[in-house]
Amino acid sequence: MKRRSFIQNSLALGSLVGADLLLPHLAFAASPVKVGLMIPMSGPAGLFGPSSKNCGELAVAEINARGGLAGRPIELIISDAGVPPAEASQGALKLWKGQQVEAFVGMHDSAVRGALVGVFKGQVPYIYTSTYEGGECSPGTQVLAETPTQQLEPVIPWLSKERKLKNWYLIGNDYNWPRDTNAMAKQYIASAGGKVVGEEYLPFTTDNFDANLAKIKASGADAVLITLVGGASVGFNRAFASFGLADKVTRLGTLIEENTLGGIGMENAANLYSSSGYFASIDTPAAIDFAKRYGAKFGAQAPALNALAQSVYDGFLLLEAMAKKSGSMDPKKMETAAEGISFSSPRGDTTMHQRHGKKDIYLAKAEGNGFKVVTVFKQVDAGKNCKA
Repeated sequence: MKRRSFIQNSLALGSLVGADLLLPHLAFAASPVKVGLMIPMSGPAGLFGPSSKNCGELAVAEINARGGLAGRPIELIISDAGVPPAEASQGALKLWKGQQVEAFVGMHDSAVRGALVGVFKGQVPYIYTSTYEGGECSPGTQVLAETPTQQLEPVIPWLSKERKLKNWYLIGNDYNWPRDTNAMAKQYIASAGGKVVGEEYLPFTTDNFDANLAKIKASGADAVLITLVGGASVGFNRAFASFGLADKVTRLGTLIEENTLGGIGMENAANLYSSSGYFASIDTPAAIDFAKRYGAKFGAQAPALNALAQSVYDGFLLLEAMAKKSGSMDPKKMETAAEGISFSSPRGDTTMHQRHGKKDIYLAKAEGNGFKVVTVFKQVDAGKNCKA
């Protein structure tokens, strides 16, 4: 996701910059591969930092137990990507040139992604995992992030038919991820026989949604597509329920995961759906086993598993697959190896095509104590993101 400016309204949970975490000490003959993990440990997305850190550490421990990257153990170095893009890129540059980091995995917004791409210039492998608006095709960059095509093209027609939805209201924060997502959503809504009856974009600092909810109620909307982020999403959805709309209007979010749902509260989550590549409640052997390993390593009080954090784990699995296929950490060899490569994870199978992952997409409903998957769309393509 891309910010137009640094947001002062922070959900910071602390900062961890340049901390060396060597996992574990095994009998490797070769020197370690330093891998930089760029995640938000501060700022609006700091909510996802601790769980992302955990997923990165779990991935590194397991990959090292399997033999590392091209026969070399991973040394994990974490840097805060919740800071402004210029600051994040300086942090990455220090890791790359100062500490000889040989690859990067990043879960952060698109403004930071753009800054890092400008720094790396294809000279170091960089795997981007956060939900985003699509369109990244830079050399050296591989994208595991879900695109609007994946999250909405199969979901809107299915949900429209299932819930008999016709009138959609679009509301998001005022930057390019919501705007780009909604530009595509309009096409899918029209194809499903629906129409958009309202559209608006709010500053991140908005904390009173009464006027917006009055507009939604007056519009006659029977569905709302939500592209609000973090605290804004929590506040809006709680107000939505208190305004008496939850029982009458279907909500669909593309960035409402377990932490956000916890803030919203199940009592405010009637008829709330979320589209994502992962939920902690996925009922497959691989997903169940992953959740058990996460719990065993970090304990019952560990931050909840969620799609953004789990994407970090998948980022390391892709890096492992690229290193195995190429037999080295050479950026050009790894980039060549990435096209067409497949790997399995708690999400299911992912195949890389034109720098993006083809994967399963899950539609879940808030129910009981969390999300319950109601349907799965198998192997959804990321859409046209590269010309080649």
